[in-house]
Amino acid sequence: MIKFENVQKTYPNGYVGLKDINLEIEQGEFIAIIGLSGAGKSTLIRCINRMHDITDGSLTVNGTDVKNIKGKEVRDFRKTIGMIFQSFNLITRATVLKNVLISSVPELSWWRRIFGIFPESAKVNALESLDNVGILDKAFTRVDQLSGGQQQRVALARTLARRPEVILADEPVAALDPVTAKIVMDDFKRINKDLNISVLINIHHVDLALEYADRVIGIRKGEVVYDGPSENVTQDVLDEIYLKDEEEGK
Repeated sequence: MIKFENVQKTYPNGYVGLKDINLEIEQGEFIAIIGLSGAGKSTLIRCINRMHDITDGSLTVNGTDVKNIKGKEVRDFRKTIGMIFQSFNLITRATVLKNVLISSVPELSWWRRIFGIFPESAKVNALESLDNVGILDKAFTRVDQLSGGQQQRVALARTLARRPEVILADEPVAALDPVTAKIVMDDFKRINKDLNISVLINIHHVDLALEYADRVIGIRKGEVVYDGPSENVTQDVLDEIYLKDEEEGK
């Protein structure tokens, strides 16, 4: 379970990113987070894996108090949480398989790290992860020869290879065309259901959020203004989430 209790996030310049967030997320949920740019969507998911520190309140992930862990505790904690970015974050001149294997580097002995020697178990795990996202046939292809959608699926396979309990995705399909975006979202949905991995996606495509997510969280100016089933999202709800103050820009 991921639990936010009165969570606040204020940046050093005084900007308030999150205000009094109270949420409970059960294992295996598929959640889409929607809202205007700058509303706090990315801040919310990046607090979960300690990419951002919360300022006040309590945030726990499967019993771990995220705010108070330090050093090696943070590194161990992050092993259970996968993170997918819009920009893929791949080594484009390396093969697909090598990119997925990189996820196992922290677990290798010092000499394996130096010489880049991966055990057979890591290779099997990487190949299984590629198979899970339907690109096993690209294992020995260089990443820079892949399409954007294929690269995002490599990033997802790399995350899966770490066997996470939670996957956080920050605008994972924003750079993809509509057809490819649906293919990638299909992968997220299947992984969520088949492996019981919690998936939280920050997404600006409202139609995809409503189609794929079981639950939608709407954020406006750092506050949760909607939290409920995707089928209950009406036009009035969307107006509330995306409403701009009349005073803005004046």
